[in-house]
Formats: sequence, structure tokens, C-alpha cells
Amino acid sequence: MTYHLENQKLFDLQTACDIRERLRNSGKRVVLTNGCFDLLHAGHIFSITQAADYGDSLWVALNSDLSVKKIKGDKRPIFNEQVRAYMLSALGKVQGIFIFDGPNLANEILKFQPDVYVKSGDYSLSKLNQDELSSLQSVHTDIRFVPFLEGFSTTSILQEIAKKISED
Repeated sequence: MTYHLENQKLFDLQTACDIRERLRNSGKRVVLTNGCFDLLHAGHIFSITQAADYGDSLWVALNSDLSVKKIKGDKRPIFNEQVRAYMLSALGKVQGIFIFDGPNLANEILKFQPDVYVKSGDYSLSKLNQDELSSLQSVHTDIRFVPFLEGFSTTSILQEIAKKISED
């Protein structure tokens, strides 16, 4: 059975930029985070919840299916980009989502121009993609890191599932 997952929080980049401009004009602070969100888990929810505290409107740049495959390998993503966007949209803290195809988010950052960019604490300035960092600096984005919730990563969860299945 196939379902159409209607998603009123999923936008193309241009529409997201238009909304971002309206928010800016009304004095709102826009926060951006990004990731694959391949298998939504507590670590993701924690990071998103923390990121939302840095502004008035939290946006998620979601890696496309093609982008996830390039980063994580041919067996990923677990869920396609429409399903992943749908799951993210169910989170009340998320105001908008756009999907990007590239190897990094540098071009989208230049267009979207977030006030704040947030990554989890397993990143640092030196671990950020340098093209993304350059784009963030050129649009004067405040870069923040939220605590990393230990024990939650998609890779480790998938490994634990595989281990438990093989024990059966």
C-alpha cells in the first residue's frame, strides 16, 4: 500500500528563502540545522529541541536520498527523503524543511542566510565542512553547538538491531 504523505512544512529552497525573508522583516530570528535524519531517534529529537531554543523559527536542511547514499553508502537511507521530511515535520519545534542534493550545504546557506546555525556537540568549528563554515561566516551567521546525546547514532542503532536479529 502506498500513502501520500502531505507535508505542509516541506518547501523548495526558493520558497524557504522567501519565508525566511518575511520572518527577518518581522524581527524573527531564524535557526538552521541540517542532517540526514535517516532513522529518527532520541539524539535527533534532543538536538532539534535544543536548536529551537536559539531563535524563533527552526528550519531543517535535509540531505536528499542521493546525498545520503554518497555520505553513508548504498544501503542508506533507510527511509526516503519524503518519509524523513514527514517525520521531521511532525515535530512541533520544526517550522520548515528543505531538501538539498549537494555534498554540503554551502550554497543553500548563502541563499537562506540563517541567523543561527546549530549542530550537535559531536561537531566543532574544526569539524564543520569548511565550505559550509565559509558560507556561514560570509552571511554573518551565529554558529552554535548543542550537547551530543551519547549512545544515540543511527549507525550504532542499526548495528544493535542487526546484532539482536542475528541472536534470534
